[in-house]
Order: sequence, then C-alpha cells, then structure tokens
Amino acid sequence: MMKKSLTLFMFVLLLGKMAFAQQEPMFTKYMFNSLVFNPAYAGSKEYLSLGLLHRSQWVEIDGAPITQSLTAHTPLRNQRVGVGLSVVNDIIGPTRTTGVNLSYAYRIPMGKYKLSIGLQGGVENYDANWSDLILDEDQDPVFADDVNLLLPNFGMGLYFYSEKFYIGASSPHLVEYDLSKSNNGGQEIYARKVRHFFFTTGAAIPLKGDALVFKPSFLWKNVGADKRLSKLEPFKDIGAPNEFDIDLSLLFQQTLWVGASFRSAFSVKPFENPARSSVESADVWVSYLLKSGLRIGAAYDYPLTDLNKVTSGAFELMIGYEFDFRENKVITPRYF
Repeated sequence: MMKKSLTLFMFVLLLGKMAFAQQEPMFTKYMFNSLVFNPAYAGSKEYLSLGLLHRSQWVEIDGAPITQSLTAHTPLRNQRVGVGLSVVNDIIGPTRTTGVNLSYAYRIPMGKYKLSIGLQGGVENYDANWSDLILDEDQDPVFADDVNLLLPNFGMGLYFYSEKFYIGASSPHLVEYDLSKSNNGGQEIYARKVRHFFFTTGAAIPLKGDALVFKPSFLWKNVGADKRLSKLEPFKDIGAPNEFDIDLSLLFQQTLWVGASFRSAFSVKPFENPARSSVESADVWVSYLLKSGLRIGAAYDYPLTDLNKVTSGAFELMIGYEFDFRENKVITPRYF
C-alpha cells in the first residue's frame, strides 16, 4: 500500500495538470556513461569501450527510480569517425522508459585538441501502467488510461577535448512528443517529453605525473530552456530547476579513481526574486581498473533534503571493459 500511495504522490507532483519534471535519468558516475547524454563522445577514448551501470535511488522507498544503462563506443579505421550504442532502461513507479540509440561522431583535429560533432537516432518505448495504482479517487482523469508508446528519437552534441581538458554541450532528445493528451470532464491534461540540455566540462591536472592526477568536472542540466519560444501555449511555462553536479576526484597510478561530488539545483523564473535553490545530495564514488582492462566501480549518494528521514540514499554499481581492438591488447586509458 505504501508503494502505491507514494507512487501516486510522486506522480501527482510530477504531472498534476501538466508535466514539469526532469525526465532524463540521473547518474552520479556520469563520466563513465557520457555517451548517454552526448553522442559526440563516441570514439573519444581511441579504443573500444564498454560500460554497464545500475542505479537504485531512494532505496528504502518502494516505487523509487531504478535505472540501468549500457554503452559501447569505438573509433573506426577512419580515425575521424566514432560510432556508439546506448541503451537506457528507466523505471519510476508504474512507468518504464526504454530507449535504444545509435551514435555517430565526426572528429576534427585542431592542434592538441579535437572537435567532435555527434548525432544520434533511435527509438524509445514509454509504458505507463496507471491501472497498477490504488487511487483515492477511482475516476481521477490523470490516471484513467494506461499508455504504451513507441516513439522516435534524434539528438546531437558537441565535444571539444584534449588529453587533459574537455568541454561539451548536447541535447540527446530533440524530438518532443505528447505522452498523454486528453479531455476528461472538461479538464485538459497534458504530459509531454521535452528537450533536455546538458553542458559538461572537466580537466586532468597531474600532481605527481601520471602517478597522481587531480580531476575536477562539472555537469549542468536544463529542462525547457527553449519553451518561451514554443508555439504551444500550454507548454510555454514548462520546465524544471536547473541541476548541476560538481565533482572532485583523484586518479592514482592510472588504476584507482576516487571522487566526491555535490549535487544541487536552482530555479530561475521571470519576476521571481530571489531565485529559488535547493541542495540535493553529497556523493562519493570509487572506480578501479584491472590490468585485464576490466573496470569496476560504485557510488553512494546521501540526500541533503528531508528525504534523508525516509531513505539512506542512492547507490550505483558499474562494470566496464576497455581495450584496444586493433592491437588486441589493453592500452593505458585516456583521462576522459
């Protein structure tokens, strides 16, 4: 019963009359599955890289988000071209979103740097089993009908990088579509998949050569930045707080990588003064690269909101493999 009540509460907040939530999945170890939100990352490691990541959020709460991602990317024999595959499965309460995308990146050398221009295309299945909910009002029009949609996707991104620095911008889902639109009892109800925008930057600063490297990074996420220009009146005010992650990490001997990060959000709306802001979580993580090329890792998020009264936080587990398929041997991995 707790699961159904909590799930209903979450979705009333997220949907209500219209959807205002961030819809892309969240990851603490975003640097290990960057292909999920930026297709221009494909091939940037200069060898075949595979990754599998699982995230359980708010673990003691039934119906809380559970997400898995699978990524694979590599350069082709034409070193200017990289290709990739990303699969994401995201479950929240009675809804499941599963997306599969193929990525293509063309990389332009610029001295010590490369500019990668990436495109991706794929399909996404959105499945909402509202009939699984136990409602206080049996005739609630928001949850009247189950929804199952197969939807196209198209995304793009830019990634400018060198051995010790990178900066990127992307929108992995440029195609917007309605998840629900109906008129029940004279009340218009909308739920819409909207564009998300990502901005990332980071650096690798050797402190003792390759034996100890300091690696700060930053990820910013925005929903609905372009909605003021929308021709659809009901969606001009759609959006969610801007969310950002600040991460500081140390890489030891090119094998052990440990980090800590802080996640927060701020809301900026016209005529709102001061802008609303909130802290979300403090996070720690670790990754270890074996000589075989196998990488394992884990992360823990501690919530800094009132959620810490009902949950101990979120956990991530990661496994990956990195190797040089052309020379049939593991090579020293790149910093990014």
